[in-house]
Amino acid sequence: MKYKCWFWFSSCVSVSFLAIGGGAAVAVLGAPLVLGAVGFTTAGIAVGSYGAAMMSAAAAANGGAVAAGSTVAVLQAWGKHR
Repeated sequence: MKYKCWFWFSSCVSVSFLAIGGGAAVAVLGAPLVLGAVGFTTAGIAVGSYGAAMMSAAAAANGGAVAAGSTVAVLQAWGKHR
């Protein structure tokens, strides 16, 4: 079966790169929205959010503190700078 490509591209490879680039752009632009939705905000972790539950679990597993470089710490940093 031959795949159809857009007429102004010379090959389907170009279409694939365009699709990958579009997906990457959506991921980069959507990440701040997702971080905010789960509770990682510019003001810190929102009370009662999924992020707060993650932080609580991470602190309990680490003896009361969240380890530097952990998933929660990284997400918190990204949320602060979004």
